[in-house]
Amino acid sequence: MPVKTVEWLGGIDGALRIIDQTRLPGRFRTLRLASVDRLWKAIRRLEVRGAPAIGVAAAFGPVLAAQKPRAADTKSLLKNVLAATRLLAGSRPTAVNLFWALARCRRLALASAHLSPRRFREKLLAHARLILQEDCAVCRKLGRFGARLIPDGAGVLTHCNAGALATAGCGTALAAMFQARADGKKFHVFVGETRPLLQGARLTAWELLRARIDCTLICDSLAAQVMKEGRVDLVMAGADRIAANGDAANKVGTYALAVLARHHRIPFYLVAPTSTFDLSLRSGAGIPIEQRPAREVIAPFGHRIAPPGVRVYSPAFDVTPRRYITAIVTEKGIIRSPNRARIAKALRRP
Repeated sequence: MPVKTVEWLGGIDGALRIIDQTRLPGRFRTLRLASVDRLWKAIRRLEVRGAPAIGVAAAFGPVLAAQKPRAADTKSLLKNVLAATRLLAGSRPTAVNLFWALARCRRLALASAHLSPRRFREKLLAHARLILQEDCAVCRKLGRFGARLIPDGAGVLTHCNAGALATAGCGTALAAMFQARADGKKFHVFVGETRPLLQGARLTAWELLRARIDCTLICDSLAAQVMKEGRVDLVMAGADRIAANGDAANKVGTYALAVLARHHRIPFYLVAPTSTFDLSLRSGAGIPIEQRPAREVIAPFGHRIAPPGVRVYSPAFDVTPRRYITAIVTEKGIIRSPNRARIAKALRRP
């Protein structure tokens, strides 16, 4: 069973519980978040990470914002909620699921401003729980569609972490692997370490081992070699924002894998919910790319590996042009050779 990455404890006066992903795999620790400020820090510090999980966690921000002051009228509570959505929107810029969830919560809050304070707060909590439940259902659908792309006996290469730890459910790209395993398929997963914060080594390998899926950890720089050796039959990863034309942002290093896959004639698949699509952007050129602190490269996990004074360039994401993407798996089906028309048609499906 997948872990519960994001979970609400109690009623309208409750708190959000998340898994602290900065401590894995050495220590499994959960954090209780009881304020919007603490939630903002958790997202910014990557204690909760992964586009869908960030969106789900942020959906509970308005619930926390409406807890204080408890005796306020609904107008005051609405003011707190709107301030919370603005604050959380500044936590991380690339994953569009964050903004998608906050926009839903903001619309609900504005539409519920006529209610009593208690009913207003109950509405916010019910809606956040709905977003969480929807994500779990979407993950299961992603798994079923994605599993079709994994042949029995295949070698699969994945990058970063797109499992249960990145969602409220069973994952995106890893959901496909979990489902393929449940279907009785035997396959091997090569896990890229994912520098500089090692989400592949720390998180994906941990999830695959828990699921008893055969896997091998490799250095990011080894991807071309394992492809050349014929060990990889497909690449499967998640995504953080997909433009209207199919260009997709994911953890930095994904673009390189897509280019390598094309050179070696290996299919390259992305698995993402429709909430990851940003149809307001014509292409990937408009996707905002988060820049991470230099210390994550110079001194990862507190251990200095570079000399003082060296300059660092550390974008958290890169953008893979659509021409390198064989297909995008969504909860509405598989979009092959994605382009603007195919994406628009797929997203209109009920």
